[in-house]
Amino acid sequence: MTRRLEAVVHGRVQGVGFRMFVIDLATSRGLRGWVANEAGGAVRVVAEGPEVDLLALLVALRDGPPAARVDRVDETWAPADGTFERFTVRSGWHGGD
Repeated sequence: MTRRLEAVVHGRVQGVGFRMFVIDLATSRGLRGWVANEAGGAVRVVAEGPEVDLLALLVALRDGPPAARVDRVDETWAPADGTFERFTVRSGWHGGD
């Protein structure tokens, strides 16, 4: 089943390699979507793919890379709409898709 996960990761998650951590994991699992820093210091992730791979991504987001400190992850699930061709980093804050 293909789904969409939208997650906002709060804590010390900017300037610690969090976006590259997400790119590496999402790409290795064949997920499509994007990751971006938000103006308030959080990181937003929008990913589509098989639910099992999205759940693995969510678990990893709750831990983050070694230099990060994750305080919480706000998650939203929806049906995938298939608009993404690959997984990318978006610079700066993005209002979503």
